[in-house]
Amino acid sequence: MPSQQSSVDKKSKQEENKSIEQSGSKKVSASSRAAVSFPVGRINRYLRKMQLSPRVSNLAGVYLAAVLEYLSAELLELGGNACTQNKKKTIQPRHLMLAISNDEELDKLLKDVLLPSAGVLPSIHSMLLPKSSFKPENDKDKKLSQVFDD
Repeated sequence: MPSQQSSVDKKSKQEENKSIEQSGSKKVSASSRAAVSFPVGRINRYLRKMQLSPRVSNLAGVYLAAVLEYLSAELLELGGNACTQNKKKTIQPRHLMLAISNDEELDKLLKDVLLPSAGVLPSIHSMLLPKSSFKPENDKDKKLSQVFDD
């Protein structure tokens, strides 16, 4: 039921925005029309300022804002999970780094990113681990080990 209510709310907001636009009394931001939190107008301005192309569509800013919103929500969700696993209430850079390293796609995307005060990944080099001794389990292995011990 919650998904149906949210879709009804979105439709009602869109209808309100259309009626306001038609009356011309109040301006509605592109972010609210696109139902995203990131600033669509600012992103459009930055895209034009970078001059990647002589022409930039208005929908490019909407698309990029939606992508940025999705990535940030995904990163915050995984960082929050890492935070609760460490029994903390505040997401710290360490939690974000652990979340990025545990997720294959985010790790590939952010492989060259350094997070300040995040520390290092917990890992022990294989050469530093103690050597496991060979323990014979049956009679055949015992005989072989005796042959090599002599």
